[in-house]
Amino acid sequence: MALDLVTPFTKVQLEEEIKDTGRKQVGILGGNFNPVHNAHLVVADQVRQQLGLDEVLLMPEFEPPHIDKKETIDEKHRLNMLMLAINGIPGLDIETIELERKGISYTYDTMKLLTEANPDTDYYFIIGADMVEYLPKWHRIDELIEMVQFVGVPRPKYKAGTSYPVIWVDVPLMDISSSAVRSYIKKDRIPNFMVPQSVLAYIKKAGLYK
Repeated sequence: MALDLVTPFTKVQLEEEIKDTGRKQVGILGGNFNPVHNAHLVVADQVRQQLGLDEVLLMPEFEPPHIDKKETIDEKHRLNMLMLAINGIPGLDIETIELERKGISYTYDTMKLLTEANPDTDYYFIIGADMVEYLPKWHRIDELIEMVQFVGVPRPKYKAGTSYPVIWVDVPLMDISSSAVRSYIKKDRIPNFMVPQSVLAYIKKAGLYK
């Protein structure tokens, strides 16, 4: 399924390549979403639009290997905030497979299950430039790149480049992080314009990140 990127595609050629397959084209944006913020939403929406995907699924992790467990709140809150954040946004939805599986999430295992369950779907796995640098260290990466098409998006302070087949999509550089949002809240500063207002209201009502 992975596109041959030895010769760079123009945007029109890429769109035609996707359309000609006759298969469903789905993006996956994984993350801890603790909490989801506006940069997550911009990335998901812009990748969907620019690559002409049918939809992009935001996929919350249950217990990713790199997350500090002390900082990870209960998955029900992270899922509720995701549902509030994407409400009314066309083309965005949620994939809960890793929450249902529990345990540590490895992308290879998750995408193997999804591709087997949905053989008529091509998956585009969206990662930031910071994560692109670590692709050589990903669990079973050589098999994973045969299973999904990686999509890279720029991140502040990180260079875009890799020897792996990655489609790069330009999105606005927004230096927002979940850890920054949590820090604001702990200091009694309201992170306006960093997260959706519906998510802010939920955080306040649930007493999160205090």
